[in-house]
Amino acid sequence: MSPRFGSRQRGAIGLMAAGTLALALVFTLLAVDSGRLYLEKRKLQSVADTSALEAAGLGGQCGTNTTANAYATQNAARNGFVVGNGRTLAVTCGTLATNALNTRVFTADATKSDAIRVVASRTVMTSIANGLWNLFSGAPIAPQINLSATAVAATPPPVAQLSIRSSLASVDSSKSPLLNLVIGNLLGGNLALTAAGWNGLLQTNVNLLSYLDQLAINLDVKAGDYDALLNTAVSATQLIDAAVKVLQKNGAAVTSVINDVIAIQAIAPNAKLLTVGDLIDIATGTPTAALNSNVQLFQLLEAVAQLSSSKSAVSAAAQIALPLVGNVSIQTKVIEPPQLSAIGNPALAKKGLLNTPPTDQIFVRTAQVRTLVTVQAPIIKAVSGVASILTGLGTPVSQVVKGLLNLNLPAVVGGVLCLLACNVVDVDVTQTLSIYIEAGSAQSNVIDFNCTSPASKSLTVKTTTSLATLAVGTVDPVTAFSSSAAVNVQPVRLIDFGERYCVVLTLLCSPTRTPNVGGGLLLKANSTIGAQTSNMLFAPVAEMNAPPTYKSALGTANIVGSLTATLSGLQVTYVPPSGSVSNGALAGVAGLLATITSAVVGLIQNVLSPILDPIVNTLLSALGINLGNAEVGANLTCHMGRAYLVI
Repeated sequence: MSPRFGSRQRGAIGLMAAGTLALALVFTLLAVDSGRLYLEKRKLQSVADTSALEAAGLGGQCGTNTTANAYATQNAARNGFVVGNGRTLAVTCGTLATNALNTRVFTADATKSDAIRVVASRTVMTSIANGLWNLFSGAPIAPQINLSATAVAATPPPVAQLSIRSSLASVDSSKSPLLNLVIGNLLGGNLALTAAGWNGLLQTNVNLLSYLDQLAINLDVKAGDYDALLNTAVSATQLIDAAVKVLQKNGAAVTSVINDVIAIQAIAPNAKLLTVGDLIDIATGTPTAALNSNVQLFQLLEAVAQLSSSKSAVSAAAQIALPLVGNVSIQTKVIEPPQLSAIGNPALAKKGLLNTPPTDQIFVRTAQVRTLVTVQAPIIKAVSGVASILTGLGTPVSQVVKGLLNLNLPAVVGGVLCLLACNVVDVDVTQTLSIYIEAGSAQSNVIDFNCTSPASKSLTVKTTTSLATLAVGTVDPVTAFSSSAAVNVQPVRLIDFGERYCVVLTLLCSPTRTPNVGGGLLLKANSTIGAQTSNMLFAPVAEMNAPPTYKSALGTANIVGSLTATLSGLQVTYVPPSGSVSNGALAGVAGLLATITSAVVGLIQNVLSPILDPIVNTLLSALGINLGNAEVGANLTCHMGRAYLVI
């Protein structure tokens, strides 16, 4: 190789090195410049993110109340981004939806604050690459460019809770025996709790979240999987046992309360015929924090007893002795179980009303209960008024019977002195009376809500009471508790006009009585209360995890209040023997029949009042199914949890 060739080679390498260094310098400048813009963009994005989160998290509003802009601006300033001198912050309120491509889309709406969008912008020196591009493309070179960053933050969806209960506030010694009878028989056993014991249950609360978590442990369900828990088969014993364990862990409940709950648990059926979802409805996606609320212990135990009865194939029967009345047989069956609490998204509940059937509903109801009371009532016959009224009506009764049947009977009633051997009218009074009570459920569901601002927050609930019936007559106990057929209440033959043969000049009459010779008087009363619907506005309404805001179910019917109407509508009718009396004969004695029936109606009203009052008032109150006592509780939190970035 010649010296001249080596010199040329070294010169080429030097040129390549110089070019490489120049190119490296250019790329270094571009990298530094791009890094500068990237860091500026990141700072802007951080400002937009934190400003949007704070504006949404603090419940910022737009429109007439511009708190969203103030919250975002204050947050940006704390992070070194002060509006002005080329720095801007645009805050917009609106709604968030998911399009057909499953992409979130923000729609500006100053009246809504479901989501808040923040756009942070600032001007910076233009980039070298942008300047070179403009230089070679012939465009004017701008010394500055505008950078912007967008963030959309939303708060968790609203959460609402409904609960329903009876307004039983305290138990005295007159109510506790019937509570023992009713609750015990619904569960299938005997209870002996004192009035103080029942009051302890009324005054004790159970945390719903702790209760569900304990049930999950007992039922071997994965922690936090509430959807699976609600659908898991469970027995009444297990439902009550979970409450016992929560009370024992809590430490706040006194030993006597725990022992009373254990006594109730001991008689509860152990068959797994129930599910947790029969009692409590929790919508999918409900935040765990929303479950951190309290349920009244008495209300929970009462609901478990009613739910157990609804799943049972037999009705609960018991005997009770009422003062001045005698033995009373009570059969009770829960036809439709209660739903004591429901938690969900009110926005979805409102939207779901448009579907058929409605979906995503927040719905609660009391139990629908049928009760048949059979009064073995010698009092009806033994009351002095019965004897006196029938004695006073001896002549008209005999005249009616003789006039209708053309019998040669003396004007007497019962076995009395006869001058000759004769047949006499013999009156028999029934000793069995059926009182049928059907208390339809009171039910409530969320139909609207308002989360425009914390000050105007409200929840609208529709409350409906189903048909309720109170009747007196004869009811077949076999068909009384069918959940698919209405109960047929027939008149009871209160008084039967028969005859006996009596011996001459004696007071002795034949022991053989021929019934229905002269027909009889039938008794029936039926009071029906139709379904009623009313809207209830909860404003203000308690936050989730706080004691509910309770309202009486406006417009609901009070069965006890219908007692007066039932007795006022008491019907006593004369029914002659079939095929033996002509219309003309009936017309001839119409006046006498009117005298008899009106007198008997007044008498029976006086006799039934002291029987029905303690049965209806005390029994329905003990069952917690008196529709007039239904109270609906509501909670609403517009933003349950922290705000989060969605775009």
